[in-house]
Amino acid sequence: MALLQIAEPGQSPDPHKRKLAVGIDLGTTNSLVATVRSGESVTLPDEQGRHTLPSVVRYSAEAQPEVGYDAHASAVADPHNTIQSVKRLMGRGIADVRKLGEELPYRFERTEEGMPYLVTAAGAKSPVEVSADILRTLQYRAEQSLGGELSGAVITVPAYFDDAQRQATKDAATLAGLKVLRLLSEPTAAAVAYGLDEGAEGVIAVYDLGGGTFDISILRLSKGVFEVLATGGDSALGGDDLDLALANWLIAELGLGQNLSASEARYLTEQSRAIKERLTDEPSVEVELAVAGAQKTVTVTRETFGELIKHLVTHTIRACRRALKDAGIAVEDVKDVVMVGGSTRVPQVRAAVADFFGRAPHIDIDPDRVVALGAALQADVLAGNKPDSEMLLLDVIPLSLGLETMGGLVEKLVHRNTAIPVAKAQEFTTFQDGQTAMAIHVVQGERELVDDCRSLARFVLRGIPPMAAGAAKIRVTFQVDADGLLSVAAQELSTGVQSSIQVKPSYGLSDGEIERMLKDSYSHAQEDLALRNLREQQVEADRLLQSLEQAIAVDGDALLEAAERQSLEASMQTLRELREGGDYKAIEAGVKALAQASDEFAARRMDAGIQRALRGHSVDEIEEGR
Repeated sequence: MALLQIAEPGQSPDPHKRKLAVGIDLGTTNSLVATVRSGESVTLPDEQGRHTLPSVVRYSAEAQPEVGYDAHASAVADPHNTIQSVKRLMGRGIADVRKLGEELPYRFERTEEGMPYLVTAAGAKSPVEVSADILRTLQYRAEQSLGGELSGAVITVPAYFDDAQRQATKDAATLAGLKVLRLLSEPTAAAVAYGLDEGAEGVIAVYDLGGGTFDISILRLSKGVFEVLATGGDSALGGDDLDLALANWLIAELGLGQNLSASEARYLTEQSRAIKERLTDEPSVEVELAVAGAQKTVTVTRETFGELIKHLVTHTIRACRRALKDAGIAVEDVKDVVMVGGSTRVPQVRAAVADFFGRAPHIDIDPDRVVALGAALQADVLAGNKPDSEMLLLDVIPLSLGLETMGGLVEKLVHRNTAIPVAKAQEFTTFQDGQTAMAIHVVQGERELVDDCRSLARFVLRGIPPMAAGAAKIRVTFQVDADGLLSVAAQELSTGVQSSIQVKPSYGLSDGEIERMLKDSYSHAQEDLALRNLREQQVEADRLLQSLEQAIAVDGDALLEAAERQSLEASMQTLRELREGGDYKAIEAGVKALAQASDEFAARRMDAGIQRALRGHSVDEIEEGR
């Protein structure tokens, strides 16, 4: 059901001019979608009133993928086909995935472009496709809530996401059918939400510890300008690692080896996450664990958990110290500290941050929602709904960009923490006499050797006039757009011959693959529509059955004859059987039939309710109460 926006006369924008734009926080553990309503940024709930969407997708051989809560419920029973924390795999190659450790209970299939595909019952799925399924669900939620088609979305990414990870996120949005207005760094989004709400000025540190990534950003806020001074972090450190530290401790407590099945490992990580969340409010937690033939009651205290994660928390504080040094800011100059991400609820994390910065961190805005809220505000501006806005976001590039030069060395053209968008050019020359072509190898990272950095792209500039070594002049230009995505051009200055490339990581999706996936989505459009209709009718059937079950439990004996009750329960059983089928029209007909069959019972309940309300009161009293 679409919700109407009601505003004071003269304050509501022309509905024909206002564009529907949203902010999406595509998180490791949970995702959210938000929009601006009547000038206020709000997150959008699903039909059950739940604002978060677990970032979990379950695949099966015949049915459409399950996304969110239903998928999460199958995580332990079906770990290979239930994909969690896919954000940690975005933009990564097989070698990167191996570095994440053995905690990922998935089976991978390597492809020619190096992207790790996850083997599922529905076939091999790339992390981009899994993320697209999550984004598609959020898009549907937003369009149902707002009552129209979206004109665009701002999607947030960790500040420390490199070009490959940002490009993978944009590919996922394209596959989901979303127009990306901008990729926005999560700390910057938090600053937008916090700064606009609180009218803050000065230097702010945004400490963002989510489910799978950690970012620290140092920002200066001044009169609507959000300038990122420095950023740092670890795109492979988050709440999942806190859970894993506790899970390994539980394995030792239970006397188990490390050779657990995927289902057993997932069970322990789910238990660890639940314990971590309870320890936020409780000094100790006692749980009964039964896994791999071992059963034991285990007590976990807040102090024990603190020791287990101490090295991880310390790692984030070291990153904070480096970010301050990069920004040229002393810790005393930081006015406020903003906490973002669900993992910042952990008491040990908050205590360590407060101790380092010498002040209590701000938690005024829900750390789970603040990123989505800020993204929605930026989306509202970029969609053109606030043409008079003076908001300006000056983001930075998280990792240096450069070229390979002779000897496998890296020549950096765009240094980390450079404000974006940016363009930088530098001249190079040939190495050999008569050289007519030059191979351009684009890399990203802070190390001096190519082998220690990430390869982003390769292309060749041909048509260089044969000259003596060192005589040719080749200008290479790097351009980074507002999303942090890179394009590189090379030109030989004497002839004007040039070559360029839009950087696509070697383990990203090719344009052809994205086109194929989009065509697949179009060819299955009718099938998808039928499945959506089926889901809607199943929800309606569940609602009617539940309300009737409750009504019969309360008033069935008093208001129904035995034969009437038997007939009504038979109709309910018929609908239950139809609900388990795949014909949404049959379910719709069954819902209507049961509603008609229960009309008399509903009328009797209403009459009985009125009689109970009037019992003990005279007509004169009713008249006087008008």
